[in-house]
Amino acid sequence: MRFGILVFPGTWSDMDFHHVLDKVYGQPVEYVWHKETDLSKFDCVILPGGFSYGDYLRVGAIARFSPVMSAVER
Repeated sequence: MRFGILVFPGTWSDMDFHHVLDKVYGQPVEYVWHKETDLSKFDCVILPGGFSYGDYLRVGAIARFSPVMSAVER
């Protein structure tokens, strides 16, 4: 199974997920920057927690306009 970990400005648990999937479970995993538009090579996409966008304004409302979210919806 191939994993993709979405990275938005300010997310912090992305490295924890990467470590566990790569070193503990031995699974192929890549970071996916929020400006990417194609997630087709991944079997599973992980949305890590954290203080995206500096936790200033409704983070989800801002993140939903990132290019990667169209691919997540598909």
